[in-house]
Amino acid sequence: MSTDLNAFFKAYDVRGTVPDQINVDLVRRVGNAFVAVIGDGPIVVGYDMRPSSPELAAAFAEGATLAGADVTLIGLASTDGLYFASGHLGRAGAMFTASHNPAQYNGIKMCRTHAQPIGMETGLAEIRDRVASGETLTADVPGTVDEQDLLAEYASYLLKLAPVTGRHLKVAVDAGNGMGGLTTPAVLSQIDAEVIPLYFELDGTFPNHEANPIEPENLVDLQAAVREHGADIGLAFDGDADRCFLVDERGELVSPSVLTALIAARELAKEPGSVIIHNLITSRAVPQIVTELGGKPVRTRVGHSFIKATMAETDAIFGGEHSGHFYFRDFWRADSGMLAALHALAALAEGDAPLSEVLAPYSRFVASGEINSEVADSRAVVDQIETDWGTRPGVTTDRLDGLSVVHDDWWFNVRASNTEPLLRLNAEGKDTATMQQIRDEVLAAIRS
Repeated sequence: MSTDLNAFFKAYDVRGTVPDQINVDLVRRVGNAFVAVIGDGPIVVGYDMRPSSPELAAAFAEGATLAGADVTLIGLASTDGLYFASGHLGRAGAMFTASHNPAQYNGIKMCRTHAQPIGMETGLAEIRDRVASGETLTADVPGTVDEQDLLAEYASYLLKLAPVTGRHLKVAVDAGNGMGGLTTPAVLSQIDAEVIPLYFELDGTFPNHEANPIEPENLVDLQAAVREHGADIGLAFDGDADRCFLVDERGELVSPSVLTALIAARELAKEPGSVIIHNLITSRAVPQIVTELGGKPVRTRVGHSFIKATMAETDAIFGGEHSGHFYFRDFWRADSGMLAALHALAALAEGDAPLSEVLAPYSRFVASGEINSEVADSRAVVDQIETDWGTRPGVTTDRLDGLSVVHDDWWFNVRASNTEPLLRLNAEGKDTATMQQIRDEVLAAIRS
């Protein structure tokens, strides 16, 4: 193929615009190459609500069956619904989604059996190269295609992992016209809760707002609904519903690091002494709390492939990222926004305290949030920051992912984007004044 596949074969998935980059012909080839690289065992395929998704999923199945694999289509699904299908059925999988990207995008997230991730280092580069070569694998006996609805089994499985019992809850949910509009009724109808739905209509053109809850402007409607209806909690999902963000009963945004700490505490109560994974831009409160509760915190680079690999190496029970991804050993080490939401609901229903009080012990520091700056030479800027900050009293540095500079009262991390000429800053301090001072000083250095 003459197209530059590197433009849309990313580190962890395939993602690009339809139809100039992602189209039926390309996807048919990817489905065929997937079987050639992964093996001709059975495959499960799901897709999100984007207009192009059903046709692309069918094309993938066509390419895979030509190579001899049997394909089960589970239809409309969240990404964690596809991971459930992969784990539950013991099959490799492909999910058609572009997550929170705008409507003109689509993509494929692929996994081996039991939701094991496939990235550039673990098969995606081989799939890309085979697509580029134009080779087609044609089996003597083609595979078959069948359909199966696993939504009820998905809901039942999650509720076994995090049962919600106790008081009646009022829950506002913003699905952003994404797959949370399908999964939320299936799951929350089985607990004692009144659901206030926002944008549950599946619509891949995203008519109300982007399905990207990491951006505060996309949470404004949920905050207003929580306040207007007197809800106990607000949940916001991204387009493919593998990420979840919380709003408390006051309409205030909850840091994903706080939810990480809460879930870590709950998992450690079930299995004392376990390993908990956190990435290096997660709040310092997480490793502190894990240690205090007798667990073993392990710090990783940013990105799901690093988290999942480290979970496998350490047999960690849980892992959390500040981006709103939460990974569970009991969910095949995959991430699930709905399972994270159920942990929050379970903690809330157990007592009478409002969510802000339930979460207060897990919120100990003040964070800047991620701040992006456009720079011409990221490496030079980072090296200069290390030179300027590394010799200050009480400071340690490391290069696990970008540059982390750590002090007893604060820390910051600067790391380059993999895809854009951006340097990303995250800072945290013991109080607002400390965080702001560090943030502003580092930003001045970056932008000078």
